[in-house]
Amino acid sequence: MTIEGLRQHIETRLTSVEGRFAVVFKQVDKPENRISINGKEVFHAASTMKTPVMIEVFDQAKAGKFKLTDSVLVKNEFKSIVDGSRYQMDISDDSGEGLYKKIGQKTTVYELIYEMITVSSNLATNILIEKVGAASVTNAMNELGASDIRVLRGVEDQKAFDKGWNNTVTADDLAVIYEKLARGQVVSREASGQMRQILEAQKFNEIIPAKLPKTVKLAHKTGEITGVRHDSGIVTLPDGQQYVLVLLSKGLKNPTEGVVALADVSEMIYQFVAK
Repeated sequence: MTIEGLRQHIETRLTSVEGRFAVVFKQVDKPENRISINGKEVFHAASTMKTPVMIEVFDQAKAGKFKLTDSVLVKNEFKSIVDGSRYQMDISDDSGEGLYKKIGQKTTVYELIYEMITVSSNLATNILIEKVGAASVTNAMNELGASDIRVLRGVEDQKAFDKGWNNTVTADDLAVIYEKLARGQVVSREASGQMRQILEAQKFNEIIPAKLPKTVKLAHKTGEITGVRHDSGIVTLPDGQQYVLVLLSKGLKNPTEGVVALADVSEMIYQFVAK
Protein backbone atom coordinates (compact mmCIF):
# COMPACT_ATOMS: atom_id res chain seq x y z
CA MET A 1 0.00 0.00 0.00
CA THR A 2 1.18 3.54 -0.75
CA ILE A 3 1.14 6.33 1.82
CA GLU A 4 -1.73 7.92 -0.10
CA GLY A 5 -3.62 4.63 -0.07
CA LEU A 6 -3.13 4.45 3.71
CA ARG A 7 -4.47 7.98 4.08
CA GLN A 8 -7.60 7.08 2.11
CA HIS A 9 -8.16 3.94 4.20
CA ILE A 10 -7.90 6.03 7.40
CA GLU A 11 -10.30 8.70 6.15
CA THR A 12 -12.82 6.07 5.05
CA ARG A 13 -12.72 4.37 8.46
CA LEU A 14 -13.21 7.62 10.35
CA THR A 15 -16.14 8.82 8.23
CA SER A 16 -18.11 5.85 9.58
CA VAL A 17 -18.19 7.46 13.05
CA GLU A 18 -20.03 10.62 14.03
CA GLY A 19 -17.44 13.07 15.31
CA ARG A 20 -14.43 15.11 14.26
CA PHE A 21 -10.95 13.57 14.04
CA ALA A 22 -7.31 14.49 13.55
CA VAL A 23 -4.57 12.01 12.69
CA VAL A 24 -0.85 12.63 12.38
CA PHE A 25 1.59 9.85 11.55
CA LYS A 26 5.34 10.38 11.10
CA GLN A 27 7.90 7.63 10.62
CA VAL A 28 10.97 8.89 12.45
CA ASP A 29 13.64 7.55 10.09
CA LYS A 30 11.59 7.75 6.88
CA PRO A 31 10.28 11.33 6.72
CA GLU A 32 8.53 10.62 3.41
CA ASN A 33 6.10 8.40 5.35
CA ARG A 34 3.96 11.13 6.84
CA ILE A 35 0.22 11.79 7.07
CA SER A 36 -1.52 14.80 8.57
CA ILE A 37 -5.32 14.83 8.56
CA ASN A 38 -6.75 17.98 10.21
CA GLY A 39 -3.33 18.34 11.81
CA LYS A 40 -3.71 22.07 12.49
CA GLU A 41 -7.24 21.89 13.88
CA VAL A 42 -7.52 22.92 17.54
CA PHE A 43 -8.82 20.35 20.03
CA HIS A 44 -9.48 20.50 23.77
CA ALA A 45 -6.27 19.03 25.16
CA ALA A 46 -7.87 16.91 27.90
CA SER A 47 -5.01 14.95 29.50
CA THR A 48 -2.67 15.13 26.50
CA MET A 49 -1.40 18.38 28.04
CA LYS A 50 0.21 16.35 30.81
CA THR A 51 3.15 15.46 28.55
CA PRO A 52 3.96 19.19 28.04
CA VAL A 53 3.71 19.66 31.83
CA MET A 54 6.16 16.77 32.36
CA ILE A 55 8.58 18.31 29.85
CA GLU A 56 8.57 21.66 31.65
CA VAL A 57 9.09 20.00 35.05
CA PHE A 58 12.13 18.15 33.68
CA ASP A 59 13.38 21.37 32.09
CA GLN A 60 13.15 23.36 35.31
CA ALA A 61 14.85 20.54 37.20
CA LYS A 62 17.70 20.60 34.67
CA ALA A 63 17.93 24.38 35.16
CA GLY A 64 18.49 23.75 38.90
CA LYS A 65 15.22 25.24 40.20
CA PHE A 66 14.57 22.01 42.10
CA LYS A 67 15.44 18.31 41.96
CA LEU A 68 13.15 15.52 40.84
CA THR A 69 13.87 13.91 44.21
CA ASP A 70 12.69 16.99 46.16
CA SER A 71 9.70 16.60 48.47
CA VAL A 72 6.41 18.31 47.73
CA LEU A 73 3.36 18.62 49.98
CA VAL A 74 0.31 16.82 48.58
CA LYS A 75 -2.64 19.18 48.92
CA ASN A 76 -6.07 19.49 47.38
CA GLU A 77 -6.72 23.20 47.14
CA PHE A 78 -6.11 25.27 44.02
CA LYS A 79 -6.95 28.73 42.68
CA SER A 80 -9.14 29.39 39.65
CA ILE A 81 -7.41 31.43 36.95
CA VAL A 82 -10.67 33.41 36.58
CA ASP A 83 -10.80 35.13 39.97
CA GLY A 84 -8.40 33.35 42.32
CA SER A 85 -11.24 31.60 44.12
CA ARG A 86 -10.34 28.27 45.64
CA TYR A 87 -11.52 24.89 44.41
CA GLN A 88 -10.79 21.25 45.15
CA MET A 89 -10.42 18.18 42.98
CA ASP A 90 -13.19 15.57 43.12
CA ILE A 91 -11.73 12.11 43.68
CA SER A 92 -14.70 10.60 41.80
CA ASP A 93 -13.62 12.48 38.64
CA ASP A 94 -9.96 11.54 38.94
CA SER A 95 -8.22 8.37 37.79
CA GLY A 96 -5.25 8.67 40.16
CA GLU A 97 -7.09 7.89 43.38
CA GLY A 98 -4.03 6.65 45.28
CA LEU A 99 -2.54 10.13 45.67
CA TYR A 100 -5.59 11.32 47.65
CA LYS A 101 -4.52 9.04 50.50
CA LYS A 102 -1.33 11.14 50.77
CA ILE A 103 -3.02 14.53 51.19
CA GLY A 104 -1.21 16.36 53.99
CA GLN A 105 1.88 14.21 53.49
CA LYS A 106 4.88 14.66 51.21
CA THR A 107 5.90 12.89 48.03
CA THR A 108 8.61 13.56 45.44
CA VAL A 109 8.39 15.62 42.28
CA TYR A 110 9.25 12.48 40.29
CA GLU A 111 6.41 10.51 41.90
CA LEU A 112 3.96 13.29 40.99
CA ILE A 113 5.14 13.16 37.36
CA TYR A 114 4.78 9.37 37.32
CA GLU A 115 1.22 9.55 38.73
CA MET A 116 0.29 12.36 36.32
CA ILE A 117 1.34 10.36 33.26
CA THR A 118 0.76 6.68 34.07
CA VAL A 119 -2.63 6.92 35.80
CA SER A 120 -3.43 10.46 34.59
CA SER A 121 -3.78 11.88 38.12
CA ASN A 122 -5.41 15.31 37.94
CA LEU A 123 -4.34 16.03 41.51
CA ALA A 124 -0.67 15.43 40.65
CA THR A 125 -1.09 17.56 37.53
CA ASN A 126 -2.41 20.58 39.40
CA ILE A 127 0.32 20.38 42.05
CA LEU A 128 2.95 20.32 39.31
CA ILE A 129 1.35 23.14 37.28
CA GLU A 130 1.28 25.26 40.42
CA LYS A 131 5.00 24.49 40.89
CA VAL A 132 6.21 25.34 37.37
CA GLY A 133 3.52 27.72 36.10
CA ALA A 134 1.09 27.14 33.22
CA ALA A 135 2.61 29.98 31.18
CA SER A 136 6.04 28.36 31.48
CA VAL A 137 4.63 25.13 30.03
CA THR A 138 3.22 27.02 27.03
CA ASN A 139 6.52 28.86 26.55
CA ALA A 140 8.42 25.56 26.64
CA MET A 141 6.16 24.22 23.88
CA ASN A 142 6.80 27.36 21.79
CA GLU A 143 10.54 26.81 22.15
CA LEU A 144 10.14 23.23 20.93
CA GLY A 145 8.30 24.48 17.84
CA ALA A 146 4.83 23.53 19.07
CA SER A 147 3.29 27.00 19.19
CA ASP A 148 -0.32 25.79 18.98
CA ILE A 149 -0.16 23.91 22.30
CA ARG A 150 -1.59 26.19 24.97
CA VAL A 151 -1.63 25.31 28.66
CA LEU A 152 -3.63 27.97 30.48
CA ARG A 153 -4.59 26.24 33.68
CA GLY A 154 -4.84 23.19 35.86
CA VAL A 155 -7.57 20.59 35.64
CA GLU A 156 -11.16 20.91 36.91
CA ASP A 157 -11.12 24.72 37.08
CA GLN A 158 -14.87 24.89 36.42
CA LYS A 159 -15.06 28.69 36.30
CA ALA A 160 -12.39 28.78 33.58
CA PHE A 161 -14.09 25.93 31.71
CA ASP A 162 -17.39 27.82 31.75
CA LYS A 163 -15.65 30.81 30.17
CA GLY A 164 -14.06 28.61 27.49
CA TRP A 165 -10.57 29.10 28.93
CA ASN A 166 -9.24 25.67 28.10
CA ASN A 167 -5.94 23.94 27.40
CA THR A 168 -5.70 23.23 23.67
CA VAL A 169 -3.56 21.17 21.31
CA THR A 170 -3.23 20.32 17.63
CA ALA A 171 -2.22 16.93 16.30
CA ASP A 172 0.65 18.47 14.33
CA ASP A 173 2.12 20.07 17.45
CA LEU A 174 1.78 16.99 19.64
CA ALA A 175 3.61 15.13 16.87
CA VAL A 176 6.40 17.73 17.01
CA ILE A 177 7.11 17.11 20.69
CA TYR A 178 6.92 13.30 20.41
CA GLU A 179 9.23 13.27 17.40
CA LYS A 180 11.77 15.32 19.35
CA LEU A 181 11.37 12.97 22.32
CA ALA A 182 11.97 10.02 19.98
CA ARG A 183 15.17 11.68 18.81
CA GLY A 184 16.31 12.46 22.38
CA GLN A 185 16.07 16.21 21.76
CA VAL A 186 13.76 17.28 24.62
CA VAL A 187 15.58 18.89 27.58
CA SER A 188 18.54 16.50 27.16
CA ARG A 189 19.13 13.01 25.80
CA GLU A 190 19.06 11.61 29.35
CA ALA A 191 15.87 13.48 30.26
CA SER A 192 14.21 12.40 27.01
CA GLY A 193 15.00 8.79 27.92
CA GLN A 194 13.57 9.20 31.42
CA MET A 195 10.38 10.77 30.08
CA ARG A 196 9.96 7.98 27.54
CA GLN A 197 10.27 5.39 30.31
CA ILE A 198 7.47 7.09 32.23
CA LEU A 199 5.28 7.24 29.11
CA GLU A 200 5.97 3.53 28.53
CA ALA A 201 4.37 2.76 31.91
CA GLN A 202 1.02 4.17 30.70
CA LYS A 203 -1.93 2.29 32.22
CA PHE A 204 -4.59 3.35 29.68
CA ASN A 205 -4.16 1.35 26.50
CA GLU A 206 -7.54 1.30 24.73
CA ILE A 207 -6.53 3.23 21.60
CA ILE A 208 -3.04 3.15 20.01
CA PRO A 209 -1.87 -0.17 21.58
CA ALA A 210 -5.24 -1.95 21.61
CA LYS A 211 -4.81 -3.96 18.39
CA LEU A 212 -1.01 -4.06 18.18
CA PRO A 213 1.19 -7.06 19.02
CA LYS A 214 2.55 -7.18 22.58
CA THR A 215 6.09 -7.03 21.11
CA VAL A 216 5.49 -3.40 20.12
CA LYS A 217 6.66 -0.79 22.65
CA LEU A 218 4.50 2.27 23.33
CA ALA A 219 5.41 5.54 25.02
CA HIS A 220 2.16 7.48 25.03
CA LYS A 221 -0.38 9.67 26.78
CA THR A 222 -4.15 9.54 26.42
CA GLY A 223 -6.86 12.08 27.17
CA GLU A 224 -10.60 12.05 27.56
CA ILE A 225 -13.49 14.29 28.52
CA THR A 226 -17.10 14.27 27.31
CA GLY A 227 -17.18 13.49 23.59
CA VAL A 228 -13.38 13.53 23.41
CA ARG A 229 -10.96 10.58 23.16
CA HIS A 230 -7.25 11.16 22.40
CA ASP A 231 -4.04 9.17 22.28
CA SER A 232 -0.56 10.35 21.30
CA GLY A 233 2.95 9.02 21.47
CA ILE A 234 5.84 6.99 20.06
CA VAL A 235 5.50 3.45 18.69
CA THR A 236 8.64 1.27 18.50
CA LEU A 237 8.66 -2.00 16.56
CA PRO A 238 10.86 -4.97 17.58
CA ASP A 239 13.16 -4.22 14.59
CA GLY A 240 13.82 -0.72 15.95
CA GLN A 241 11.61 1.22 13.54
CA GLN A 242 9.89 4.15 15.29
CA TYR A 243 6.94 6.29 14.40
CA VAL A 244 4.98 9.05 16.05
CA LEU A 245 1.19 8.76 16.10
CA VAL A 246 -1.35 11.32 17.31
CA LEU A 247 -5.07 10.49 17.28
CA LEU A 248 -7.51 13.19 18.41
CA SER A 249 -11.31 13.33 18.41
CA LYS A 250 -14.16 15.56 19.50
CA GLY A 251 -17.93 15.70 19.21
CA LEU A 252 -18.17 11.92 19.56
CA LYS A 253 -21.83 10.91 19.87
CA ASN A 254 -20.70 7.38 20.72
CA PRO A 255 -17.26 7.50 22.38
CA THR A 256 -16.92 3.69 22.35
CA GLU A 257 -17.29 3.66 18.56
CA GLY A 258 -14.74 6.47 18.37
CA VAL A 259 -12.22 4.52 20.42
CA VAL A 260 -12.65 1.41 18.23
CA ALA A 261 -12.23 3.46 15.05
CA LEU A 262 -9.06 5.09 16.35
CA ALA A 263 -7.68 1.71 17.43
CA ASP A 264 -8.39 0.46 13.89
CA VAL A 265 -6.47 3.43 12.46
CA SER A 266 -3.55 2.60 14.75
CA GLU A 267 -3.60 -1.00 13.49
CA MET A 268 -3.63 0.14 9.84
CA ILE A 269 -0.59 2.34 10.41
CA TYR A 270 1.28 -0.42 12.25
CA GLN A 271 0.63 -2.85 9.37
CA PHE A 272 1.88 -0.25 6.88
CA VAL A 273 5.15 0.24 8.79
CA ALA A 274 5.66 -3.46 9.61
CA LYS A 275 5.05 -4.74 6.07
